[in-house]
Amino acid sequence: MDYKQHIAIVEDWPKEGVRFKDITPLMDNGKAFKSAIDEIVEYAKSLNIDLIVGPEARGFIVGCPVSYALEVGFAPVRKEGKLPRETIKVDYGLEYGKNVLTLHKDAIKPGQRVLITDDLLATGGTIEATIKLVEELGGVVAGCAFLIELTYLHGRDKLEGHDVLTLMQY
Repeated sequence: MDYKQHIAIVEDWPKEGVRFKDITPLMDNGKAFKSAIDEIVEYAKSLNIDLIVGPEARGFIVGCPVSYALEVGFAPVRKEGKLPRETIKVDYGLEYGKNVLTLHKDAIKPGQRVLITDDLLATGGTIEATIKLVEELGGVVAGCAFLIELTYLHGRDKLEGHDVLTLMQY
């Protein structure tokens, strides 16, 4: 399926010069969204996944239906202060500052094979930080799956050594 026909390009959002890739039209189309999730599910099956991990919030949109289809758990990666129990955290750089991501300390058992999901692979910073969290708990990142990859931002370079699936590239 040509998923790009279900992506809206929003000019100059959230700031001038940015061509934002809006996935909500894909989500609005049940058949297209199901097809995209099914492709990620098949990819995950080939990797023998034990757990899905996704950063907030759009990683939840992709990861939760994959988790459901595979009958495996989903572990949310959230900003600091958003998870209610003991967490581990990682600081990572943004274009204009820093951010902190957290994961429940008991979310992953050592040796579990993890698929990281998100809507978009851009610079790779969020996913690189998510990989660090998974590996700190002893998880094995078996793969990373995205709806969209912005190839001109070279985010895949930060994921070197990890298997990556993207359904669309810009």
